[in-house]
Amino acid sequence: APQLVESGGDSVQAGGSLRLSCAVSLYTYRRNCIGWFRQAPGKEREGVATIWTDANFTMYAGSAKGRFTISHDNAKSTVYLQMDSLKPEDTGTYYCAAVYRYDGNCALAPSRYVDWGQGTQVTVSS
Repeated sequence: APQLVESGGDSVQAGGSLRLSCAVSLYTYRRNCIGWFRQAPGKEREGVATIWTDANFTMYAGSAKGRFTISHDNAKSTVYLQMDSLKPEDTGTYYCAAVYRYDGNCALAPSRYVDWGQGTQVTVSS
């Protein structure tokens, strides 16, 4: 069965950095949109960034642009989220998720994704 496992969450001070990893085991790694999402207590889950595994196509939420970078390593079947200049409002549980898209039409809406990881906690203190 498809499996996604997040790691790298931690507690950091505002202005700090973290790199999250998502180890992916899918029926096929190619042609998947793999996204990072976060959910703060009492809030809806929101898309942060997504990448298409067949190319370097990426998409970011406005809150992530300029501070976060999504990338992937095909040889390791791993997707990363480098987060810099972290703010307290970045606090939440971060999830990675995947959906097969042969055409690379990736989106940030959580409802578009099928397979999900269990999440990793990120806490940013001021």
